Amino acid sequence: MKKFILLSVLYFFTTSCYIQMEGKDGKPGEDGKSGQNSSVTERASGFNQKLADSLGADKYGMKPYVIVMLTTGSAKIEDKAKMDELMKGHMSNIGKLAKEGKITVAGPFSEKNNRNYRGMFIFNTKSKEEAESWVKTDPAVAAGIFSYEIFPWYGSAALPLYLKYHKEIAKENP
Repeated sequence: MKKFILLSVLYFFTTSCYIQMEGKDGKPGEDGKSGQNSSVTERASGFNQKLADSLGADKYGMKPYVIVMLTTGSAKIEDKAKMDELMKGHMSNIGKLAKEGKITVAGPFSEKNNRNYRGMFIFNTKSKEEAESWVKTDPAVAAGIFSYEIFPWYGSAALPLYLKYHKEIAKENP
C-alpha cells in the first residue's frame, strides 16, 4: 500500500508541475507558465480551443462526417481509352474536391471483398444529401463504373489536417 501511495504522489507531482507553452508557426513552445487565454489544465493537456473551434470539434474533439463507399457499378466499358479517360476524371475530381475542403479521405481498397467495395470517400459534411451531390460530380460514378452507398460517421475533427502533410510525403500523384 505504501508503494501505491508513493507512486500515486510521484505521478501526481510530475504530471501537475509540467506546463508547455503553446508554440507559434509550427515551432514547439517553451516550458513555463500557462498562456493568458487558457487554463493550466488546458495547456497541460494540450487542448487548443481555437483549433477545436476552427475544425468544428465538439467537446470530445469529434464531429460528424459522411462516408461514401464506392461499389462496382453496372456499366461494362470495354474501350480502354474511354476507361482511362473516366479514371483520369475520377482522380481529377478527387483532387478538386480535396482542394475545396469537401473530401477528407479518399482511396481504393487493396483487395477484393464480398461487398464489392472498391474504395471510399470521407466527406467533410454531416449532410448525406450534400455528400451525394459531391459524389455525383465524379465522372466514373456518372458513367456507372462505380455505384455508392452513403453512411453518416462520427470521427476526429482533426482528420482534415492530414491532407496538408500528404503533399509533403508524396513524390507524385496517381
